[in-house]
Amino acid sequence: MTAPVATPSIQTLTQRHEADWQAYCQHDFVRQLAAGTLPAAAFRHYLKQDYLFLVHFARAWGLAVYKSRNIHELRQGCDSLKAIVDLEMQLHVDYCRQWGISEAELATLPEATQTMAYTRYVLDAGLRGDLLDLHVALAPCLIGYADIAVWLNAQRFTVRGPDNPYEAWLAMYISPEFQAAAQQERLWLNAQMADLPPRRLDELARLFQDATRLEIDFWQMGLDAA
Repeated sequence: MTAPVATPSIQTLTQRHEADWQAYCQHDFVRQLAAGTLPAAAFRHYLKQDYLFLVHFARAWGLAVYKSRNIHELRQGCDSLKAIVDLEMQLHVDYCRQWGISEAELATLPEATQTMAYTRYVLDAGLRGDLLDLHVALAPCLIGYADIAVWLNAQRFTVRGPDNPYEAWLAMYISPEFQAAAQQERLWLNAQMADLPPRRLDELARLFQDATRLEIDFWQMGLDAA
């Protein structure tokens, strides 16, 4: 009897590129962060560049609004854009201030080459492709951070609480709110991918792998700055 063919999903993409996905989700940067041993200079550099990433992340969701084909997708893009601009960016600014990074400094930061490479790749993927291409290019960020937080929270080396200077970062991404947002994105992607032909799935898999490799470079950027 022939085994049933699994319905394509976002898990299909992570399994196709399991080595890259593991290298991203279990990178030394997040391992050290969870253990509380990450050098502060590495984390500060990451925080600064992550602010610039958020700026382009908002632009990407603005592009998602333009690429929308129906009112549901339009609302999804608008809600995500509004959440980043009205909430996440201010939270990030406030968090950076706790690490001695002023809003004025954030406003004049030069972009690291890794930040430029990743964000421009995502925007280019959205400009060249359709809404699904854009979501897949963004998936390693939203879904990846959720998976990373769950994995770290289950590790024996992870230090939770005030003894870890990075507790607030861990708490944010393991929070029910962030996990729910990631799950909502998984469900949307799974619905869009369910009936894709093999050739289209291959295109998305390459896109997902490229974005994941760029996320690995983003973590490494932080470590290299220490």
